[in-house]
Amino acid sequence: MIFRLLTLAVGLLASWAVCLPRAWAQASPPAPTMRVSGTVSDARTGQPLRGAAVRRLHTPRGVVTSDQGDFLLAASPTDTLLFQALGYKPQRLPLRNPALAQLVVQVRLVRDSVRLGEVRVTADRTDRASIDRALRNLKRPAPVAHGAQRPPAPKPLFPVDSTPPSLPKPTLASPASWAYEKLSREGKERRKMQQVKAQEARQKAHQRQLEYNKAFKDNRGYE
Repeated sequence: MIFRLLTLAVGLLASWAVCLPRAWAQASPPAPTMRVSGTVSDARTGQPLRGAAVRRLHTPRGVVTSDQGDFLLAASPTDTLLFQALGYKPQRLPLRNPALAQLVVQVRLVRDSVRLGEVRVTADRTDRASIDRALRNLKRPAPVAHGAQRPPAPKPLFPVDSTPPSLPKPTLASPASWAYEKLSREGKERRKMQQVKAQEARQKAHQRQLEYNKAFKDNRGYE
């Protein structure tokens, strides 16, 4: 009997210990929140920063500034806001003012100077594994279909076994042929040969004339 009473008392105490924190949590008022708004800009130029991150410290909740650098965030009066932007030093802003329901701030971020700590130069020889991987990923050309036909062989302008076409002979009836004959090399050579033959003919005629005249002068056999 005493053992049962002790068991019942222990069970009541355990249930009371579990339910009491829940009752206190339900009875306690919710934590107050405040609206924090403002502008994030460059400390040197005063230009608004677009895309800067504004979030509550140690929480993933946050917002991003607009094109004009404006932001609006709901936070607890005991929170600390963290402002971050690419190329700028992060800045923290503790609120610590539970009496305000809305807070407007102007945050100016300072540029962060980046310095090179150490520069290492490696050999310019490409790793063999990288070459093999690049060759495996190289796109090979598609195979040529067997049904594709080759273009026909080009045909000659005239039969191979025959002689090539000769140039047209100049005639007096064609002015173009006469001009070609006059200006071409063959025409010049032909005219030169004609001049040589004409000169030889004149020399032969002159020689015959001399012999004829000599026959008239030498008349000793007829005296």
